[in-house]
Amino acid sequence: MAPAGLPGPTLYYTGMGILDFFKGPKVVQVSMDEFAELHGAGCLVVDVREAHEYTRGHVPGARSMPLSQLAHRAHELPKDTTVHCICASGHRSRIAARILGSAGYDTRSVAGGTAAWAHRKLPVVRGNKPR
Repeated sequence: MAPAGLPGPTLYYTGMGILDFFKGPKVVQVSMDEFAELHGAGCLVVDVREAHEYTRGHVPGARSMPLSQLAHRAHELPKDTTVHCICASGHRSRIAARILGSAGYDTRSVAGGTAAWAHRKLPVVRGNKPR
């Protein structure tokens, strides 16, 4: 069992060993200001928190793809657009961005996550089933 917040076996599903994971592509992090602007322009947002976290509140338009399912569902994402990964605080989104980046996606991790989004009083959608 992996410690809380870590993907556990997800790394092995990607075909990467743990050392390869840490040698993978550098993760680009975007500030909340930059993300808010990109979100307003319609960027692709993938929320990598678990379903129960997503339903408690998420960025409008964010697609739910829990980190625990990411390796199996990455094929659902387009490779011709930047994927903005978001979680609660920025930790899991960095892991997700690295996993997707290693698979050939152009990714960004959102600094501060949904906590920073909500703290700025930006709109939050509650109660939707993950899509």
